[in-house]
Amino acid sequence: MNAEVRPIRTPAEQALIGAIEAARGKLPGDTRAKELRDAAEKSFAEGGLPHRRVEEWKYTDLRALMREAPPLASAPDKGAIEAARKADPFAGLDLRRLVLVNGAFVPELSDLAALEEGLTIVPLARALAEGNKLARRIGELQPKKYDATLALNTAFLNDGVVIEVADGAKIARPVSILHIHNGGAASTYARALIVAGKQSQSMFVESFVGPGAAAYQTNSAAEVHVGDEAAIDFIRLQAEGGAALHLSTLLAKVGNGAKFSLYPVASGAAVSRYSVSLNFAGENIEGRFAGATLLRGKQHGDTTMMIDHAQPHGVSRELMKLALDDESRGIFQGRINVHRGAQKTDARMATHALMLSDTAESDNKPELEIFADDVQCGHGATSGALDENLLFYFLARGIPRKEAEALLIQSFVAEPLEMIPHEGLREKLLAHAGEWLKARA
Repeated sequence: MNAEVRPIRTPAEQALIGAIEAARGKLPGDTRAKELRDAAEKSFAEGGLPHRRVEEWKYTDLRALMREAPPLASAPDKGAIEAARKADPFAGLDLRRLVLVNGAFVPELSDLAALEEGLTIVPLARALAEGNKLARRIGELQPKKYDATLALNTAFLNDGVVIEVADGAKIARPVSILHIHNGGAASTYARALIVAGKQSQSMFVESFVGPGAAAYQTNSAAEVHVGDEAAIDFIRLQAEGGAALHLSTLLAKVGNGAKFSLYPVASGAAVSRYSVSLNFAGENIEGRFAGATLLRGKQHGDTTMMIDHAQPHGVSRELMKLALDDESRGIFQGRINVHRGAQKTDARMATHALMLSDTAESDNKPELEIFADDVQCGHGATSGALDENLLFYFLARGIPRKEAEALLIQSFVAEPLEMIPHEGLREKLLAHAGEWLKARA
């Protein structure tokens, strides 16, 4: 006699499965889109939310942290759209803006006119409804292990953007994907697909903003295909409201001789998790990850990254800096996998946490898995408080302690931000860090 084992679902898991069922007939797309959603729903029903016994989620027990599942956000009304006009953290810069409000693409706020030669942009909902050929590539990139947040994003596959950069195209104007939550407690699921052709050059900016008091939830995903000898810079700002739950996934596959650089900055949300999976599938790839996390109060911020060096002569550099104040908890998990045959790989990873309070917590977990014998790889992690000798140097010259601390913190977090190649975006993010410091004082 075989006993049937049924998982005990939390109220949040039950609500999510119910919401998926309720949305089933309302989402756009052809048979393939429906099959993607059905497979994702089945995967989530079997796997559920991750917990601390799952190694990749040991520091972010989502089963415990996600106690509720707010309803899906409704389409933005005229008032929400008007309010969104003032919510751009990169206002004043010459960017091609693609704006999603409450998870829905808003044409009247987006710039789709006079696209550069070789650039194609289609709202995802329209692409799914029309059976767009490019949109059929959604779901090609998958993590090696079950990922609940990506499964949920796929189960609710609805709106977002589909972007293609043609072979050889040089897109000088950065493309901004701005996610704005405007309203109360609700959930949004948006998806971006970026396909960059051979020898193309482009820059993308992804940002998230929302109200401070609403306990809303954001779940976003981005799939990025980087063609041979292409170059992409991907800049990201997570500045969600202080009561929000933010879950986001980035999957990228990089071809021969290509360059991919990722610059994530996070300072928002009550709980956030950014999962990054980079597949360096070709030879002679150059990769960079340079990020900063700024947390205070009881914020919980998790950045988990995995890089697979699958072919020879790859170079990657990873630098993560965390400034943690009050009772906040900052997490960085980084793993570099050097596969068999990926000889001459040069990979370096460093994570540094600045503890601004005795009650803050830092969990740094750098890892290397090497299956090749001719490589140069290394990793390191540090955590500590502000240097009292440096503080004394400032104080001895008449600089007030709070101002001295701000100067040291700013210099600490500026290192990864200074690597951003676009001057305007770099200055905006440095100013964002400066505003965080002012609020601390």
